[in-house]
Amino acid sequence: MQGSAPVRIAIPPRGGFPGNPRLPALHWKGAGPPDAEAMLGRFAGHGWTNGWRNGIYDFDHFHSTAHEVLGCAAGWVDVSLGAGAGPVVRFEAGDVLMLPAGVAHRNLGAAPDLLVVGAYDRGLDWDLRRGDIAELAAVAAIIAALPPPDRDPISGEPFES
Repeated sequence: MQGSAPVRIAIPPRGGFPGNPRLPALHWKGAGPPDAEAMLGRFAGHGWTNGWRNGIYDFDHFHSTAHEVLGCAAGWVDVSLGAGAGPVVRFEAGDVLMLPAGVAHRNLGAAPDLLVVGAYDRGLDWDLRRGDIAELAAVAAIIAALPPPDRDPISGEPFES
């Protein structure tokens, strides 16, 4: 994977979806070969562990306890960011997305061969939140207490927000 500059995407809050006031989502186009093992290996080598292989849920959700990195290993998917408050991103084989805690995402449609891999900064355990407005204050406090990532998932350099 190469270390080209990512596109920075600010995600504002919307309803029960807090976004992340400190960190933007990052989208690297063509950051590396569309290979699940290579992506997971690179992520793990930079401290992004607790990896998985699957897709992206087809409902708006976010994680409050961990920052997530996604790599598209095959196919493509249109990803809605911010529960309608952000853009729709075409996520294609070789692309990488870093989603800070609080940033909602959802699969709007995908190729039949879609394969996404994911991992979490420092291997933290993740939770699954669906934007319940009654939980907003609690999840906002959890997100505010979560430090930024230690390392950039692509370059391995210290993370800069």
